Amino acid sequence: MPIGRETPTHSELAQLLRGRIERGEIRAGDTLPPITDLMDEYEVSRSTVRSAITQLASEGVVRTAGRKGTIVQPRPERRRIRRSQVVTRSTAGMYVFPAASYADEVWVTHGTPKASHEAAPPVVTDVFELEAGARVLRRRRVMSPEGEPPFQIVDTWLSPQAVEDAPRIAEPSTGPGGYLDRLEEAGHGPIQWTEHTQARMPSSEEARLLEMPTALPVLQIALVGCSGRDNQPLEVTIRVIPADRVELVSELVRDESAAWPREGRQ
Repeated sequence: MPIGRETPTHSELAQLLRGRIERGEIRAGDTLPPITDLMDEYEVSRSTVRSAITQLASEGVVRTAGRKGTIVQPRPERRRIRRSQVVTRSTAGMYVFPAASYADEVWVTHGTPKASHEAAPPVVTDVFELEAGARVLRRRRVMSPEGEPPFQIVDTWLSPQAVEDAPRIAEPSTGPGGYLDRLEEAGHGPIQWTEHTQARMPSSEEARLLEMPTALPVLQIALVGCSGRDNQPLEVTIRVIPADRVELVSELVRDESAAWPREGRQ
């Protein structure tokens, strides 16, 4: 450490090590230098090194592997969600919404999809105008591209009115076209959707299902579907994705007022 420089705190040491990783000085799959080497190099205590490593591990930058030391984690591939705002149908007859995937990519479900009545989060009870903590039908899937770790949690919450009008949406198999076709057949078509996106910290359950650290934020994309009959909300589908695995891409379109060349100018 250069003469006259203050001894780094554990957060500063974590930042220094993170910088070396980002610059490629320490690559994915490599182990960090031993604790004693880092103590000598940065003139810090053992507890400072350990706290810095703990911070990096909580962020998913490294993982501890016992006698093998501390291993640098590979950076997850970022997938693009293109905000085309276009809803289509697949060849299998299912509605397809803008998603974090590439063309021709095969996605799979981890574990068994579940349909059960659960205590709904505030975003759901607010939309359905229910009491806080009300139990609502939830259909849950944990998904990823084929051969990859869990990428996103997809929770579809269905209103009591939706279940009353289309009871089959509470069954494990909802039939061709899925629960949305059952709702539209019950007189709610065409359903219209509004999308709400926000960043937040994950719950411990979400972090466990997505195999991610709790210190990293997630991107929450909530799709609210309203009945074509009375415009009342029927479903809230919430996708939860680790924020370091995805980016939003939107194409900007010029309004007539922004046309070029400007009127009256050459």
